[in-house]
Amino acid sequence: MDIQLKKKHPFVRYKYHIMGGSAFFIFLLYLLVAGAGPRRLRYEVDKLEIVDVKQDKFLEYLDVEGIVQPKLTIKLNSYENGSVERIVAEDGSLLKTGDTILVLSNPELIRTIEDEGDELSKQKVSYREKQIQMERKTFELKRQSLETVYQLERLNKQHTLNREEYKIGIQSKAQFEVASDEFTFNQENTRILLDELKHDSLLNIIQTDLMQSDLSREEKRFERSRERLDYLVVRAPVDGQLSFVNVIPGERVSAGTNIGELKVVDQIKISTKVSEYYIDRIVTGLPATITYQGEKYPLKITKINPEIRDRQFEVDLVFTARMLDNMRIGKSYRVQIELEQPEDALVIEKGNFFQTTGGQWIFRLNAAGNKAVKTSISIGRQNPRQYEVLDGLKPGDRIIVSGYDNFGDAEEIILKL
Repeated sequence: MDIQLKKKHPFVRYKYHIMGGSAFFIFLLYLLVAGAGPRRLRYEVDKLEIVDVKQDKFLEYLDVEGIVQPKLTIKLNSYENGSVERIVAEDGSLLKTGDTILVLSNPELIRTIEDEGDELSKQKVSYREKQIQMERKTFELKRQSLETVYQLERLNKQHTLNREEYKIGIQSKAQFEVASDEFTFNQENTRILLDELKHDSLLNIIQTDLMQSDLSREEKRFERSRERLDYLVVRAPVDGQLSFVNVIPGERVSAGTNIGELKVVDQIKISTKVSEYYIDRIVTGLPATITYQGEKYPLKITKINPEIRDRQFEVDLVFTARMLDNMRIGKSYRVQIELEQPEDALVIEKGNFFQTTGGQWIFRLNAAGNKAVKTSISIGRQNPRQYEVLDGLKPGDRIIVSGYDNFGDAEEIILKL
């Protein structure tokens, strides 16, 4: 006889289906609730950079790379034509004033100067011969004058005697007149001879001065020609470092040809390039510093080249006090150019959040430090180390400044310790 089986309750018969459906419903409900709330992301706190918001002094400055350059660079030119005989100084050599850099040869110039020397010697001989002739003429005139004066004195005494003899009747009137005429003639002749001697002396003085001037002029011209031989040796005009020599032995160079460059190393400057964004804010006199091995060295801007190339313009700075020891031309240093005086401001340290958020929001930690929430902020000025916060944060807040490339569209960061 058949036994009638008791029918099972539908819940028992379909309990697995009901349980699966319930679990799926609960999962859908979770997704709806989770989707309606903020998007969260769990992240290890050790992989994040967390900093404090501070009320501090904010200094807007630029951090740029500066290169040590000489304040003065001298072009070396040849003063004479010639061929490069030998190069004495090498590129990069430290030279003192007067040190030889290179030597030129010019045989034609040497022959010309030798010919001028021979001509000057001939002129000196001719000058001496003329001097001797003038002296001989002067001596002859003096001798003639002396003799004439002697004869005049003798005739004067004879004329006096003739007058006495005429008075007492020893001489006739005719004899006395003849003797008087001879005395008058010799008297006038002596006067003319003395005048000639006087004029001859003056003429000798003038001729001697003219000849001496001519001779001095020729000697000076010859000395200048000899100085041209010194120009065949190119020397350092000041103390400095020889940058380069752009000629080779045997090369023919003309007067005025640039043969190299010398840098004055005891007068240096720092040259740097600044973004065109700051062209209106950079002015001469702005302070700057170089921090090297924990010490600061002050500078100031002395020259601005307003020409913009590759979206940058050049700026020169000099040290206002002591400068670094053993500075080398071409060495680079980090230079901080101050754009204004330090001011009190709310600041945060820089991080990669700005590249992702554009400075419009940031993750701020809660009081417990286990969660960070997306918070709207406003960023003002900046320097290489800090941002100025205008709104959205307060002193003492803790914020995340790194890892934003991995946060996606999360609005809350759950920090895992």
